[in-house]
Amino acid sequence: MDLRAIFMGLAFALMWSSAFTSARIIVADAPPLYSLALRFLISGLLGVFIARVLGQSWKLTRNQWRAVIIFGVCQNALYLGLNFVAMQWIEASLASIIASTMPLMVALAGWLFMGDRMRPLALLGLLAGIVGVAVIMGSRLSGGVDVVGVILCFVGAGALTAATLAVRTASSGGNLMMIVGLQMFVGSAVLAVVAVFLESPGFEPSLRLGLAFSYTVLVPGLLATWVWFALVRRIGAVKAATFHFLNPFFGVAIAWLLLGEALTVMDFIGVAIITFGILAVQLSKQTPTRP
Repeated sequence: MDLRAIFMGLAFALMWSSAFTSARIIVADAPPLYSLALRFLISGLLGVFIARVLGQSWKLTRNQWRAVIIFGVCQNALYLGLNFVAMQWIEASLASIIASTMPLMVALAGWLFMGDRMRPLALLGLLAGIVGVAVIMGSRLSGGVDVVGVILCFVGAGALTAATLAVRTASSGGNLMMIVGLQMFVGSAVLAVVAVFLESPGFEPSLRLGLAFSYTVLVPGLLATWVWFALVRRIGAVKAATFHFLNPFFGVAIAWLLLGEALTVMDFIGVAIITFGILAVQLSKQTPTRP
């Protein structure tokens, strides 16, 4: 792994983790589904425009079109949609911690349903992840956290897990920015339809809302997605996924710094254990297991 790949991985983890804090700001003053649908529409328009300027084509491979649809529905509509709704009731730090368990869910689902081999280090990582989540959830539930919000976050992480397992070739064949833009359109369309039936489009305009929304569109929405696909193409999905171990720490730190969310000793312990678990699972994949 070269220095450029390391920089890309660190940048992705930081941008991805910051999305929960900006989302928490948005849903305080605007309806979550309408906000997210608009975000994806703008990100999609920008993404496709940039792709065309770069000379990228609408003609994607069959696997790429499959990735556009699956990621558009599972990642953008379900995963992010459920997280946005949940953050009306739970803190950004907790949402980021739950979302960061996705690599552990992928490893567990691959082992249970797809016949992936599990090395001892990966099993240790999964166990650590479960313990870390239990530590944080026990502390938060005793403190009166909203259970519905927690469930929505876990369901969203499950949807992203399914998408990750279903599509492993999204970055092959070029046209990365075009793929990013088109999947934004899919998410926007699905969320807009749902929002019509569930939400009112009213919102409270403010500078804080405008800045948070603009940041979410450009950085976690567009730039982070492009960096992720580029990183996967550069070093492969297994090595790229190693950077997810930074997400629990970054997510909690950003929410504490910008939103002043309170953190307990149990939160720090749980985050440390989950971080170790994610790193262990990803490192166990560096050398393929022979049958």
